[in-house]
Amino acid sequence: MDFNRNYFEIFGLPVDYAVAEELLADRFLELQKQVHPDRFAAGTDQEKRLAMQWATLVNTANETLRAPLPRAIYMLELRGVALKHNPALPPSFLMDQIDLREQLEEIEEDEGDLEELDSFRKKMLLAINVVQAKFKEALDEDIDKAERLVYELQFLSKLMVSASRLEEKLLDY
Repeated sequence: MDFNRNYFEIFGLPVDYAVAEELLADRFLELQKQVHPDRFAAGTDQEKRLAMQWATLVNTANETLRAPLPRAIYMLELRGVALKHNPALPPSFLMDQIDLREQLEEIEEDEGDLEELDSFRKKMLLAINVVQAKFKEALDEDIDKAERLVYELQFLSKLMVSASRLEEKLLDY
């Protein structure tokens, strides 16, 4: 159990934004079986503590690598880039975000047209896919651009969450 390995190394995966999700899931299950604290119930206190720490690390690594946004943030961290809480973003990008928020609010005000909401979500998903592709490309070529793209991905992801919440509200979930 080497706590100094990065999340990709823990799962035996290449450090790449494109993660083989099935392989990640399979390796996660394998690791869970190996490090589950119940396997160390008869062990010393130190063995139990290490098993718990290792299981926690495996769970955190899995959650991070499974989801595109946390994976992108983690990949920047591996390259020594920590995201800022209030980054300076281009005004045009911020205006686009305001426009998208307003579109979502209009959908809600218009008695929640589900077709309109579905169209909005498809547009956001397409935008997210484009940003993810640009991020993967920029990661090794232009770390500053990759960082800006992660901020864009954060905004778009928040919009998708808001759209999902609106859908739940409209469908009375």
